[in-house]
Amino acid sequence: MKNNSITQFKYGLFSLLFIILIGIIGYEIIEEDWDFIDSFYMTIITISTTGFKEVKDLSSEGRLFTIFLIISGVLSIAYTGGKAAQILIEKQIFRRRRMERGLETISNHFIVCGYGRMGKQICEALKENGYTFVVIENNPPNLELLVEKGFYFIDGDSSSDEALIKAGVKRAKGLVSVVATDAENVFTTLSAKELNPKIFVVARAIDEGTESKLLKAGADRVVKPYELGGNRLVQLLMRPGVMDFIDGVARNNDIAINLEEITVGADSSLIGKSLAESPIRKDLNIIIVAIYRQDGTFIYNPKSMVEINVNDKLIAIGETESLNKLTILCVPANKPVVN
Repeated sequence: MKNNSITQFKYGLFSLLFIILIGIIGYEIIEEDWDFIDSFYMTIITISTTGFKEVKDLSSEGRLFTIFLIISGVLSIAYTGGKAAQILIEKQIFRRRRMERGLETISNHFIVCGYGRMGKQICEALKENGYTFVVIENNPPNLELLVEKGFYFIDGDSSSDEALIKAGVKRAKGLVSVVATDAENVFTTLSAKELNPKIFVVARAIDEGTESKLLKAGADRVVKPYELGGNRLVQLLMRPGVMDFIDGVARNNDIAINLEEITVGADSSLIGKSLAESPIRKDLNIIIVAIYRQDGTFIYNPKSMVEINVNDKLIAIGETESLNKLTILCVPANKPVVN
């Protein structure tokens, strides 16, 4: 249907151009003392029904021809304008339906609540790293930006169950709440954890006293931007080379290595093998920086004889292609293939 509308719009546009051409030729023939500019000007003000005075007095034949131009021009403009409006409406409907179908099928994704300054940075980082995410936002200017970006989004209040369910909170892997106020972040965290107790929630705390409230509401991690920014500035002053390396690894910018967190699934062939026995180091040339056990044990720089258990989280650093292979070995993979 959309293609038919575009074809019909093109026909309308061609007919309008044809009428303008007929008008120019007609006036030059009927009114012998008119030049191209006079004929073109008269044709435009006639079919647009602008109502300016004629450049020169019209003959009887010229008046009849003008009536023909008015009728045909108005009809052509109305038809072409109608088709243009139809295309725009169909485009919006098509985009909305496509997004709704996508939202119904996605899983293991992230939800970003709020598309302000921090929310925009989060979305760009998720996009760069190949993650699927949905934004919940209700500010009209930000919604327009989301449409331009082509991101999945929900127009609604992130603290409402309806908006969270539409965003697929029950199938989501994680949620980050960076809405305007601490109160909204607390309510969003509460709602998300009530709908999906297993979802990993990261929330922003603006005021000092909000961190404890967010943790009580169920947030797994709380970020205080000013404290985080201050620490980062200090690290950049003290260790600029280290920070450049970490930023390059985190963003995949011109560096062939990456740092990943990969969960070992129940069907993984790595379970029960030591790091030395596994292909992680000898075949994939990947360094396991740390291992998080399911019971909360943290093993930093694990020895070669440490065994890999189910649900272990491997903090690994290596080439992107090798990390993709390790992700496949740790079935089921808990993130899309790294680009």
